[in-house]
Amino acid sequence: MHLDYPFHLDARGRTAAATDDDYLRDLIELTLFTAPGERVNRPTFGSGIRQLVFAPNSDAVAAATQVAIQGALQQWLGELIEAQAVLVSRDDSTLRVEIRYLVRRDQRQQTATFTRAL
Repeated sequence: MHLDYPFHLDARGRTAAATDDDYLRDLIELTLFTAPGERVNRPTFGSGIRQLVFAPNSDAVAAATQVAIQGALQQWLGELIEAQAVLVSRDDSTLRVEIRYLVRRDQRQQTATFTRAL
């Protein structure tokens, strides 16, 4: 059983469970939006993309962000998924990240899109 993120109770008053696909999506989201240094026992966990809101809007920053995301996904979720494409876009203070990945367990292609107001 995988716990659903964010933590909440289901209709029966029990801890909500997530399907395998939802669980992988939750893991990707946690990896993306956790800043390095935010977790006490894993100080290098995360990708640090929330800092993108303060960076200039340029092709170089977008490319560096894509590389940082792919590196974080490979480091922390490499046994579960293979990130095949990462697309990052920013509009004012809204960040949009689209990730196409392969689920290693059953070789299925998946796409997840995350939007955050930063």
